[in-house]
Amino acid sequence: MVNTRGKIKKAQNMRKICFSHASTEDSSYQSTRSGALIGSDDDLLIKILLLLPVTSILRFKSVSKHWQWLLSHRRFTLLYDNLPKYPGLFVRNIYIPFDAANQSTPPFRSLDFYFDPCGIKIIQSCNGLLLCCSDRSKRARKYYVFNPTTKQFSIIPSVPGGRNVRRTIRFMGLAFHQTDCVHYKVVCIRGVEPMGELCQIKIYSSEVGKWKISSESFSANCSFTCGVYWNGAIHWAPSCHNPLYFKIAGEQLQTLALPPNMASFGGFHRGATPLYFGESRGHLHLVDTANDENHLHLIVYEMMSDHSGWFLKFQVELDDLPEAFPEMINSYLYQSSPYYYQFNVFDVVRGEKEEDTFMVVRIPGKLIRYNVHDKSFKQIFNLTVYFSFPESNSNVHRYTETLTSF
Repeated sequence: MVNTRGKIKKAQNMRKICFSHASTEDSSYQSTRSGALIGSDDDLLIKILLLLPVTSILRFKSVSKHWQWLLSHRRFTLLYDNLPKYPGLFVRNIYIPFDAANQSTPPFRSLDFYFDPCGIKIIQSCNGLLLCCSDRSKRARKYYVFNPTTKQFSIIPSVPGGRNVRRTIRFMGLAFHQTDCVHYKVVCIRGVEPMGELCQIKIYSSEVGKWKISSESFSANCSFTCGVYWNGAIHWAPSCHNPLYFKIAGEQLQTLALPPNMASFGGFHRGATPLYFGESRGHLHLVDTANDENHLHLIVYEMMSDHSGWFLKFQVELDDLPEAFPEMINSYLYQSSPYYYQFNVFDVVRGEKEEDTFMVVRIPGKLIRYNVHDKSFKQIFNLTVYFSFPESNSNVHRYTETLTSF
């Protein structure tokens, strides 16, 4: 008697195996086909890749030559650089993210991208690039441009003229922007005479790879501190009667307008630099105290895009901070005032929405993030872990991610 039941069961099992195998192959085929479709559609691929963190973008460059080309292309890097980001600050070489709740990976643990026996320090930040120099005398100092995101760097050739010329350098600043200054430039101001007011401007272009003299010598009684690149020009914080800015494209040196209350004093009314001078999201800001009676009341000015003058953008009152952080009160520094509040404004960061704009305020031992609209605040860093003395604004540099290559 033929065992038909066994044959039928065996056939059913074979059918299940074949069906399962066919389903797996079909699923694998569909996945491969979908992957191929995505991989062949650059527009769709770009939309997906723009959602990824920068560490993934850099890693995916090694997937294929096409991905390497796509992720390095100006079209993609410009889109990625324009995404809203709030990475953080470098206080000296320590990275401090703006968002304490979502700690991001530090761009670097130390400035060891190039061996310099004297060590390297940051002197300026400009739209994701850092201008650095070696800790040595001006005569032998080296300058570097470093991208912390991509870890790419360049050594800037020495300013022509020998050591005697290099020791007369009064300012070195970086000009870079993804749209209006794609090839970064380094602007040098040097004194023609060791103790005189006569100065000369020299410009290094990364596109050409050479220094050139920009214009005729000029006379200026300025310290050229806090150089900030904005709107196609390098601006210097108003600390003299005739503050200046230098337009990169036309290589023109022009006088920077003063806010109304400063102009009435013929310059910055305390004879020093403002509490803060910097750029954020395409806006140039200057922070000053509203009056000399209450140091906690601040005014944030914004420069008009045509450089014609400043207007009042924000009024900020830090009255709630001393109660939360009494360590910022010091009654011994100025006997004429019952209280003197110790704080610095390290940064003004414009939000994607107006109500998200915040200040980074240093008080003794701490960094505070203070929202200028709803007056909320929170501590984002404990400075006493790393520093035993107050930090000045010259040691503070904003970090933003950029995929720009040079």
